[in-house]
Amino acid sequence: MTDLFTPLRLGDLELPNRIWMAPLTRCRAEPGHVPGALIAQHYAQRAGAGLIVAEATMVSEGNSAFWHEPGIYSQAQVEGWRLSTEAVHRAGGRIVLQLWHGGRACHPLLNGGHQPVAPSALVINGDTVRTPEGKQPYVVPRPLEDDEIPGIVEGFRLAARNAIAAGFDGVEVHGANGYLLDQFLRDGTNQRSGAYGGSLDNRARLLLEVLEAVAQETPLMGLRLSPLNGFNDIRDSDPIGLASWLAQRLNDLPLDYLHVIRADFTGVQQGDLLTPIRERFGGVLVANAGYGVEEAQAAISSGAVDAVAFGTPFIANPDLPERIRRGAALAQANPDTFYSPGPVGYTDYPRLEFQP
Repeated sequence: MTDLFTPLRLGDLELPNRIWMAPLTRCRAEPGHVPGALIAQHYAQRAGAGLIVAEATMVSEGNSAFWHEPGIYSQAQVEGWRLSTEAVHRAGGRIVLQLWHGGRACHPLLNGGHQPVAPSALVINGDTVRTPEGKQPYVVPRPLEDDEIPGIVEGFRLAARNAIAAGFDGVEVHGANGYLLDQFLRDGTNQRSGAYGGSLDNRARLLLEVLEAVAQETPLMGLRLSPLNGFNDIRDSDPIGLASWLAQRLNDLPLDYLHVIRADFTGVQQGDLLTPIRERFGGVLVANAGYGVEEAQAAISSGAVDAVAFGTPFIANPDLPERIRRGAALAQANPDTFYSPGPVGYTDYPRLEFQP
């Protein structure tokens, strides 16, 4: 029987288990959006994951949405990330980098006063962003011109090249959670006309162009999607239809895995995403959002998914796979330290002392 500890082949990688570490924005980068030794220590502690998907990382300068998130567009960032990849590999782990553009979730106070860009001039309502001047409301973004879009695609391509130069085993393209690629996908935020708006084909055009470009630069490529999720004030009129269409279309690309957030963080939109995606997508399917150990085991044993990505449990349990293997209790994370600077709530969660 396939279970959480059945090895999984992913491209050229042999994963020892199906307990993945989901990408977790933790805002610990150093000045210049450079990942340093603290981030390397954090990931090395969690090298027992079947695969680590490192946090959302800016593909180009001037697109900060979290103030202290890392980038992968400068040589200093490449060298900084090499600390993490080398530490994870020394510990026997495997790690890919999530490539990300925040789109309208960015803020001028984080980006030298520059207005954020998006498919359409629609602001994120009902939320705020952390800035050096405290929490601020989001601003109305500037719609991208069609002739600017090739520059976005090139940014992702170069970021993938830099990620491999930094020693990552591959990359995951962030097409989820209301950020730029997701903003183009969904009809609630993409109200443009022309080649990148209107039909499903047109709304998916940017994502597909990014994937085609990134695939030329990396030996392993994944994609994260969240068609149901309303985070960042985003919706689609037919999320299940969007997911079903896209799952079929992705078979035409050299995509090694599809990472699906199955639920809506806001609790509004409901539906079964995984069944139609599983029926249509022929590659490795990874699910995320709210799984406990028993449900994850059942999902893998039934063949509903090939792996499960855990987020918050990996924050407080750096040795999560071993705890699961031994049936040990799981520690609880402290949300007050999710985005605070320094090691507290980041690298100071203890491992259990297991008897052989």
